[in-house]
Amino acid sequence: MRILIFGGDGMLGHRLLRQLAPAHEARVTLRRGLADYDRWGLFNRQNAFDAVDVRDLRRVSAVVAEFRPQAVINAVGIVKQRPEAQEHVASIEINALFPHRLAALCRASAARLLQLGTDCVFSGEKGNYAEFDRPDPLDLYDRTKLLGEVDGPGALTLRTSMIGPELERKTGLVEWFLAQKGKTIKGYRKAIFSGFTTAELARIIERIATGDPDAHGIYHVSSAPISKFDLLAGLNRRLRLGIEIVPDDAVRCDRSLDSARFRKAFGYAPPAWGAMLDELAADILKGAAR
Repeated sequence: MRILIFGGDGMLGHRLLRQLAPAHEARVTLRRGLADYDRWGLFNRQNAFDAVDVRDLRRVSAVVAEFRPQAVINAVGIVKQRPEAQEHVASIEINALFPHRLAALCRASAARLLQLGTDCVFSGEKGNYAEFDRPDPLDLYDRTKLLGEVDGPGALTLRTSMIGPELERKTGLVEWFLAQKGKTIKGYRKAIFSGFTTAELARIIERIATGDPDAHGIYHVSSAPISKFDLLAGLNRRLRLGIEIVPDDAVRCDRSLDSARFRKAFGYAPPAWGAMLDELAADILKGAAR
């Protein structure tokens, strides 16, 4: 299957390439020139389109026309942790407008589109959100991601969240946590997470991309809820980082998702957090050894 991944240099995008390449004709887009990514030994002329600015519709259209993908995965986004997240124009163009422009291209070329959404369309006041719950986004990122959701025929938006190693930006939870080795930090017991490691999410996306071609709409994709305290404590033990995690109940935010509809539609059962953290720790250790 020909699968095109927008955002191949991101936290999820590069993991998707590793997951999909063995069994599919998978290619990614990169923001900069190919030479800028040489040190990772991951991208080449056969699996990547470089210098792709998703705001340049002509360039995006040319990539789609050349590769003729059967499925497209949009893993591009300006996330909360990046300084650009405060730039209204860039956030609107990339998070809100681009998914709909890409959806139009996919419809014209008979390709399926999988859009990565977020649990941040919800405030976190309630928890266990289902698809019929009304979103209540709090900030610019949350609102632009909500506006960027696609759900017409041939298009799916997956509301979810993720943790995992990054190639270069080092702004996510895992990279921050690794930098705390030997320090003391707070662990929020009332901050609830129901996302996935990028390794597991990549497998889920492969299942969807190659599954029921008529599936479309917005789906909540989630694991068993876990507190940020328990999540970090589990990773701390596996990696022996020597971080002292002090329990803290001051931060309360529960963006856990109810994914019963997705699990039934796709026959999916999420792995336990112990298994996902085992795999994540092994991936981190492999990366440190390179």
